[in-house]
Amino acid sequence: MKIAVGSDEKSYLTDVVVQELGERGHDVTLYGPLAGVDAAWPIVARDVAEAVAGGEAQEGILFCWTGTGVSIAANKVHGVRAALCADAETARGARLWNDANILCLSLRRISETIAMEILKAWFSTTYQPNPEDDTCLSQVAEIEKAYSAS
Repeated sequence: MKIAVGSDEKSYLTDVVVQELGERGHDVTLYGPLAGVDAAWPIVARDVAEAVAGGEAQEGILFCWTGTGVSIAANKVHGVRAALCADAETARGARLWNDANILCLSLRRISETIAMEILKAWFSTTYQPNPEDDTCLSQVAEIEKAYSAS
């Protein structure tokens, strides 16, 4: 799978996650400081989100200090459903019920062990279409459409 990965800083955690993605056989494209480019979190989040929304990557992973900033910025891009996940169960739910396509992680709060648990849940769970969640996702798309610039 093609995965876009970005962060506003390179760290032990980002290195571990990128290495794990490679070991899982994913084709990883790096953004921001992970690619040797100095960029603030909004720019990194936009770049990863645009890669996912544009089909250059099937999914994305973003990091910033809290994970909140990249989540907010990525969700401004049409078609992105970025989820800030602090544990495996949240990652599982984001995939299962919300069809999330970008995983956002906190550099401050996530340990290597928790990151591996989150990745396992993220990659082992897929959206299961059903009337209730399909309706909710359609409602989210309508909100997005209503507030998109013309």
